[in-house]
Amino acid sequence: MINNMNRKRGLSPVIATMLLVVIVIVIAIVVFVWFRGITEEVITKFNDKNIRLVCDEIELQASYDSETLSIVNIGNVPVYKIKARTFLQGNYQTVTLTENWPATGLNQGGAYSGPLSGDFEKILLIPVLLGNSERGELAHTCEEKNGEEIII
Repeated sequence: MINNMNRKRGLSPVIATMLLVVIVIVIAIVVFVWFRGITEEVITKFNDKNIRLVCDEIELQASYDSETLSIVNIGNVPVYKIKARTFLQGNYQTVTLTENWPATGLNQGGAYSGPLSGDFEKILLIPVLLGNSERGELAHTCEEKNGEEIII
C-alpha cells in the first residue's frame, strides 16, 4: 500500500506551466473578441455629429395608393436610401427601394414615387444615411423608431 502511493505522480512543472499559458492566451483572445464586438466604428455626418443623432432629425411624409409608394423628404437631412419593411399577419419582409430612386438620394424637399406591390397591412420606411468614417463613406441604417409608418 505504501509502495503504490509513492508511484503516483502529478503533472510535471513544464506541462503545468504550458497549460497555464494556454489558458491565459485563450482568455485574452475571448476578451479581445468580446471588446471588439462592443466597440463599433463611429460614423459621422454634418460637422462630425454622430449619425445616430442625425437619424432623429429625419422628417418624411409618405403615402401608399394602388401599389405606388410616395415619399417626400420634408426635413433637412438627405436620405441616401430607404428600406421598406412590409408587414402581413405578424410576418415581415424588408426590401431596399431601388426603382426610380434618385442616384444621389432624397435631398431636402425631394420626392420619390415608385412601385411597391404585394399584400400587406402596414409599411415601415427605414431611412439609410450616408456618413463619414475612418474608412471613407459608409451607409448607416437608422433604427425602426426613426422610420415612417404607413397603415394600409
